[in-house]
Amino acid sequence: MSFAVRALTRSLNVFHLGGSACNNCDIEILDALTPRYDVERFGLTLVGSVRHADLILLSGVFNTKAAIRARRIYEQAPKPVVVVAIGACACTGDIFRKSYNWDGPVDRYIPVDAYVAGCPPKPEAMLEAVVTLVKKLRGA
Repeated sequence: MSFAVRALTRSLNVFHLGGSACNNCDIEILDALTPRYDVERFGLTLVGSVRHADLILLSGVFNTKAAIRARRIYEQAPKPVVVVAIGACACTGDIFRKSYNWDGPVDRYIPVDAYVAGCPPKPEAMLEAVVTLVKKLRGA
C-alpha cells in the first residue's frame, strides 16, 4: 500500500464547499458533526482550508461562477484528495437541472469519487459513503 493510500485511510481532514445551495445538505453535514453522530470519533475533522484537506465535500448546485471557484479550490488541494458530492443537487442538479444558471453536475469539471444522493441525505448516508471510500482505498 502506497504512502498516499495509507494517509487517506487514517484520519481525514474534510473541507466543505457549498455551491448555490438551499442549505438543507449543509445542515445535515453540520448535524454529522454534532455529538449525536460525532464523526470526529472516526477521525473526520472539518478544516477551514482546502490546503489541509484529504476529503472535499461538495453540496448544492454549482452555477458558472461557483464551478470556476470549485475548480480552483480542487486545484489547490494537496493530492491525493477524495471528492464526495453530497445531495441530489450536486449529483444531478435535481430541480435546478433545466435552469439557465446551472453549470452541470460537479463531475463534469471535478473528478468525483463518491455520490451521496438524497434531498437532503442523512448523516448516516454520508458516513457510509466515506467508510466505503476508505475500504475501497485500502483494497487498492
